[in-house]
Amino acid sequence: MSVYDKLQQLGITLPPVATPAAAYVPFVRTGNLVFLSGHIAKKDGKPWVGQLGLTLGTEEGQAAARAIAIDLLGTLHAAVGDLNKVTRIVKLMSLVNSTPTFTEQHLVTNGASNLIGEVFGATIGAHARSAFGVAQVPLGACVEIEMIAEVQG
Repeated sequence: MSVYDKLQQLGITLPPVATPAAAYVPFVRTGNLVFLSGHIAKKDGKPWVGQLGLTLGTEEGQAAARAIAIDLLGTLHAAVGDLNKVTRIVKLMSLVNSTPTFTEQHLVTNGASNLIGEVFGATIGAHARSAFGVAQVPLGACVEIEMIAEVQG
């Protein structure tokens, strides 16, 4: 099954690439690697604001991370032109806006990891990952995630 068939089956429409909010580009390709800049969680087109452990729970954080994964896929599509050219999702790095006592950043990040695995399958979608709790994310967003992917030459 193609990646696009899987996305359609999941009811996912890829968004266009968001305009960068500062002095950076949405992605950089070097050789067969594509580095996607961090994407913040958005809800109804605006930053999904909140802090895990204070105003948001783990399940809400997972939904935010899943929404980011969809945005990342839209950017990856723009970078390579065809998601079926992806040979491996190499790594996700997740920054979770959380209180000092919140310790479920890894579970929040599963919202993105699980969707990536579902879309690309167990081999291509299996990736290395880091999940950090941070004091703040740009614009007060609850989660920010960046991705590295390997693609066909």
